[in-house]
Amino acid sequence: MHDVTSALEYWPSPPPWGWTADDLDHLPAEGPNGEPDFFKRVELIDGALVFMSPQKRFHNRVNHGLTISLNAQAPDHLAALDQMDVKLGYRMRPCPDVLVLDAAAAEDDNRTFYRPAEVYLVIEVVSSESEDRDRKTKPPRYADAGIAHFWRVEEHENKPVVYVYELDPATEAYALTGIHHGRLEVPVPFPIDIDLDNLPA
Repeated sequence: MHDVTSALEYWPSPPPWGWTADDLDHLPAEGPNGEPDFFKRVELIDGALVFMSPQKRFHNRVNHGLTISLNAQAPDHLAALDQMDVKLGYRMRPCPDVLVLDAAAAEDDNRTFYRPAEVYLVIEVVSSESEDRDRKTKPPRYADAGIAHFWRVEEHENKPVVYVYELDPATEAYALTGIHHGRLEVPVPFPIDIDLDNLPA
């Protein structure tokens, strides 16, 4: 195990062994040049630290609205959270915009990440800086980890459009099951009915 302090000596390039998922729990409070909250919004994608840019209001509004809507309809054993990591492997720890997971896991305030077996749904809200990650890089990784449901949210005329995917056990890849404008109604991972044009504030 390599410590993060020695890894930062190689900044801004990754250390020779690459970053690991566990490193994210030990990053310092400040950046290499004393920048406050430097590592506050970072995820690990294939061993590389990815710094997320500030969110647009649309992104924030959709994250918040979906989280509230999902929690209002989720059965007691499930809960929705936003901006929490999922540890997919040794070098893969993305931070989905929203996820639905076991309520018991969500109640543990000491958790910094969740395991794929605890997660039922991951949602990525696409922004200009995250297009490739949200459309191409992350979905296959979520599928490989066995997460059954994935939603990708795109912006169209300042309204959310939700692309709903379900894991096909035969191919172990996501299959598109619907594109939802205005209203989203799906039976899995639990019965969900969301007015996309009027998400809660």
